[in-house]
Amino acid sequence: MRAIRLQNEVADAVASSVSMKTSEYLLVRELAHRINNEYASLIGVSSRMASRSSSDEVKATLLEVINLLHNYADMHRALQIPTYSSGVDASRYIRTLCQSIKRAVLDRRGIEMVLSESALHLDAEKCWKLGMIISELITNSARHAFGGRGGTIRIELSSFGPFAQCSFMDNGSSRHSSTPGQGLKIMAALASGLNGEIVHRFGAEGATSVLIFPIDDNTLQTDSDLQLDGGDWIAANAEAAGATASAKQVSDTASTK
Repeated sequence: MRAIRLQNEVADAVASSVSMKTSEYLLVRELAHRINNEYASLIGVSSRMASRSSSDEVKATLLEVINLLHNYADMHRALQIPTYSSGVDASRYIRTLCQSIKRAVLDRRGIEMVLSESALHLDAEKCWKLGMIISELITNSARHAFGGRGGTIRIELSSFGPFAQCSFMDNGSSRHSSTPGQGLKIMAALASGLNGEIVHRFGAEGATSVLIFPIDDNTLQTDSDLQLDGGDWIAANAEAAGATASAKQVSDTASTK
């Protein structure tokens, strides 16, 4: 049994820099803390059951359950709301988050993940919102796109001038309803919170989503010429979005330091 601890700037908050904005924010933080405690409790119970069992088969099954609980706990910790506002290495955070989601959600479904990221620094809250959108895209794809047959998810994180872009693609066969679901509404709200836009295209050969947002909100306030060009421009870029030559398959052996 191994204790997996996610180490990144967003998940490991500095208590002295905590700045609670609203009572709701505090409640969400408390809920996340309680969920972490529940994961720890479940892992502890499963570990004791495994140690007491005389059956090798039962031990092996419980160890698989423990490992899965660790992976989900890692993913949950990576998605916690940050408690400080300093800048973080967004590319490192997204890679760590994607590794957690891969282990918790994708591996047992036979879904591969290819991630291409360039250097990008964001403030912690922006990084968290970006991570929430990516998490929602991955989990929606895993649940609905592949039908149990496996496939590939590709994510590209890049920047151009004062803007960041995240492109998401899968090669599943999406049966997407024309009525926006809760997941799409959540992603739209998060994109709006980034002062950005996200567009989605669903088809028989897979799904493509493109998110664009300003790296620094002051950009839009100080230069009226630097504006997002709207859904049409983003949709056009969605056609060209794809894995670059530097894309790497996300693996458990990649460094998260």
